[in-house]
Amino acid sequence: MDLKLKNKTALITGSTAGIGYAIAKSLASEGATVFVNGRSKERIDATVASIIKETGNSNVQGISADFAKVQDINELLEQLPEVDILVNNVGIFDPIAFKEIPDDEWFKFFEVNVLSGIRLSRIYFEKMLTKNWGRIIFISSESAIQIPAEMIHYGMTKTAQIAVARGLAELSVGSAVTVNSVLPGPTASEGVSVFIDSVAKAQGLTSAEMEKEFFTTVRGTSLLKRFIEPEEIANMVTFIASPLSSATNGATLRADGGVIKTAF
Repeated sequence: MDLKLKNKTALITGSTAGIGYAIAKSLASEGATVFVNGRSKERIDATVASIIKETGNSNVQGISADFAKVQDINELLEQLPEVDILVNNVGIFDPIAFKEIPDDEWFKFFEVNVLSGIRLSRIYFEKMLTKNWGRIIFISSESAIQIPAEMIHYGMTKTAQIAVARGLAELSVGSAVTVNSVLPGPTASEGVSVFIDSVAKAQGLTSAEMEKEFFTTVRGTSLLKRFIEPEEIANMVTFIASPLSSATNGATLRADGGVIKTAF
């Protein structure tokens, strides 16, 4: 299927690994001009080279920014003042007991996970409306609906992303600009894999045994009973980024493996 993404320019934040990398590679495979993002020039360069090699699309570039720093975001916007597709994927997570989360950690999580997308959307959204085409996609999480007790601050940010996405969609009325959020379930991203491996080692389990334990005791409602591959999330995001998804706007789309146990 031709998703008609040639001649479209996309920025995917936090895209040197995991879901972000998979989305960048998928969009590049469809012929889009892709900007990958990370904090390390060495890692960005390696990611660009890898995607070009795997997709044969030479229109892949890197752009650095630490989304905890406003100056970095402003510099990114100067370098890349306009895009057709913005995927707000960058995010941080850390399991911490609620009583041990200090105020500055709440602010840090909100700034990176939520304000990063707001700051970029504030500039790109109006330009999309002016040319009457664009896609903004927030990569939220199933944790936005089923707030994890071990990461309440993370869940809070993911719920906020859904609210921002829906609010922006309300401002796109009558245009060909869409704003949606995608809710991945537990995914085998780099950070999650490292975390699970460390917990498995601490408990004297293999990674496979730890995965089975995780989907029994931590995410017991999962219908897949396994970690989702980043490419499975990227498949949905790539469609939502395409002109073919024109009737989908203001939606909260699940790619959660059935973890969320509600019909709506």
